[in-house]
Amino acid sequence: MTRVVVKVGSSSLSSAAGGLDAVRVDALVDALAAARARGDEIVLVSSGAIAAGLAPLGLPGRPRDLATQQAAASVGQGALIARYAERFSTHHLVVGQVLLTADDVTRRSHYRNAYQTFARLLELGVVPIVNENDTVATSEIRFGDNDRLAALVSHLVHADLLVLLSDVDGLYDGDPKMADARLVTDIRGEDDLASLDIVRPSAPAIGTGGMVTKVEAARIATGAGIPVVLTSADRAGSALAGEVVGTRFHPTGRRRPTRLLWLAHASDTKGGVHLDAGAVRALTVRKASLLPAGITGVTGSFAAGDPVDLLGPDGVVIARGIVNYDSVELPTLLGRSTHDLAAELGAEYEREVVHRDDLMLI
Repeated sequence: MTRVVVKVGSSSLSSAAGGLDAVRVDALVDALAAARARGDEIVLVSSGAIAAGLAPLGLPGRPRDLATQQAAASVGQGALIARYAERFSTHHLVVGQVLLTADDVTRRSHYRNAYQTFARLLELGVVPIVNENDTVATSEIRFGDNDRLAALVSHLVHADLLVLLSDVDGLYDGDPKMADARLVTDIRGEDDLASLDIVRPSAPAIGTGGMVTKVEAARIATGAGIPVVLTSADRAGSALAGEVVGTRFHPTGRRRPTRLLWLAHASDTKGGVHLDAGAVRALTVRKASLLPAGITGVTGSFAAGDPVDLLGPDGVVIARGIVNYDSVELPTLLGRSTHDLAAELGAEYEREVVHRDDLMLI
C-alpha cells in the first residue's frame, strides 16, 4: 500500500470566470478514486475555497483585501467540500475536512493531535481533504502557500509520495511559454536546479501560487526523504498510476522529527533571541541546548512555548526553537549560568531557554 499526498491549486479547479469548474473537480476525484481502488491511501491538499466563494458572493475576481478573502473562503470552503463529498460518494468513498494553520502543528500537543486525526481518518478508509484555514489565517492567505503546506503534510502523515498538480505538465528549463523551453524529467538535487531559469508566471486571476513555490515545496519534501512528482492536473491519473509524467524530484535527505520540520518551514516566529559567538558554537558544533549565559539580547514579544528565531552576533538567523521563557523574563537572565539562577530564583530557573530537542538549525 502506498500513501500519497496530492496537492491541487485553485487555478486547476476553477473556470476562467471564477467559481468551481465541476468538470475539472470530477476528473480529479475520478483519478484519486482509481488510485484508492488500487489500494493506495490518498490525502488531498486542495486550494479553491476562496475561488469557490466568488460566485455566491457576486465577486468578479479574487479580492485584494484580507477581510473579503476570508469572507470568500468562509462561504467557499463549504461549497468546495460539498462538491468533493458528492463526487467521492459516487465511488463509495467518504471524505473528511481538515483545516490547518501553521500554528496548529508548531506546538507539540497540536501536531500530535493532527497526526492522530490523519492516522484515524486513513484507518477508517476516509479521504482527508486538507486546506489552510483561510477564514482565520493571515500570512497563509497572502502568500498562497498550499504547496508548502502539502510538503509538510506529506511528512506529517508519513507519505511515500507527494504529487503536485499544476497548470503546466512539469518543470521547464525556461519559461514554458517559449518554444525552446525543455521539460526537465528528473531533479536529483540543488545542482540540477541551479542551471534552470525558474520563473514565477504572471499571476492568474484565481490562484496565487507559482513554479517557485512548487520547487520550494519539492525541496522540503525531498529533503525529508519523500519523492515528488510535479505535473499537470489532467495527468493526475497517470502520475498516480506510476507512469513517467512531468518532473520527478528525487529524495535528497532523510526523515526527521515532524515537529522540527514544521518549525523550520511553517512557523511564523514571534521574536528573536540574540546569541554570542560561544552560544552559536554550542548550538551548531556541540549540538547543545541554548542556556541564558550565551544570550546577549531579546527582540519581539513572545510567551513560553512560542517559536522564536535564534540569531548570531551578525544578526543572521542560525536556528529556530520553541522557547521556554516569556520575552519579559529573559532580559533579567541574560549572561547568567543556570546554576546561579537556580540558587537565586529557585530550581525552576535551572532550565534551558531552548532545549536541543525543540531546536532546528536553519
